[in-house]
Amino acid sequence: MNSAARHALTAVAIALLTSTGTAGAEGSLSDDIRITSDVLGYDLQYRLYLPEGHESRNDHPVIFLTDGQNYLNRGRMTEILDDLINVGRIEPLVAVFVDPRDPDDLQSNRRNSQFLCNVDYLRFYVDELIPSVETSYPIATNRQGRTIMGLSFGGTNAACFGLLGSETFSGIAMQSPANHPLPNLLPTYQETPTLPIRIFLSTGTPDDNTQANRRFRSMLQEKGYDMKYVEVRQGHNWNNWRPLIDDVLLFFYGTDDPGFE
Repeated sequence: MNSAARHALTAVAIALLTSTGTAGAEGSLSDDIRITSDVLGYDLQYRLYLPEGHESRNDHPVIFLTDGQNYLNRGRMTEILDDLINVGRIEPLVAVFVDPRDPDDLQSNRRNSQFLCNVDYLRFYVDELIPSVETSYPIATNRQGRTIMGLSFGGTNAACFGLLGSETFSGIAMQSPANHPLPNLLPTYQETPTLPIRIFLSTGTPDDNTQANRRFRSMLQEKGYDMKYVEVRQGHNWNNWRPLIDDVLLFFYGTDDPGFE
């Protein structure tokens, strides 16, 4: 490419970026925020993402991430949020990255006790975490834009929140849920009347609880759930999960088509 062509291309790029007013816009990520849970009897911590320009409204939808520290560090989710918001493919939203570890001893991970349909963990969200976030940050105070998302046991937790907390969460996102610790989970969904929730479910092949999640998909579809199912040719790892983060965000918060197939 000659010099004149390069200058022309640069001018076009600058014009396009300047016209949108969003080039390079980045949301802000808080430091760790500590919260004392009377329900659980111990302290937890979380970090909170606010979209750029969040001061302009006080009713942002919000997504809660279990294993939030991994969605930040390994999933690089704030970059995905910034990118999708900047090009207008999702509405601006707040994300709460909840860390299941003991904030005083990060080697002590409580996820196995928290994520497997622990009613007290749901109560922590309903009675303590969500009210605390709503008091301090510009998010909507109804269930309509509120989603819970997790992977592996965190995906199982999202399924549990769907069953036990549909009055609090309207969306559940399950990446590679590990259903084997709770053999009654799928039968309970089968026996329960269809709940007012939207569902994202993904699984990998091979070695990712694939057959159980295919059965879960079929059962949810038969019951008439508004859902999106994705299967990828990766195992139980971040090569599977990270590329699907945008699929989750587009399904729940996309600006083109609510279903975004």
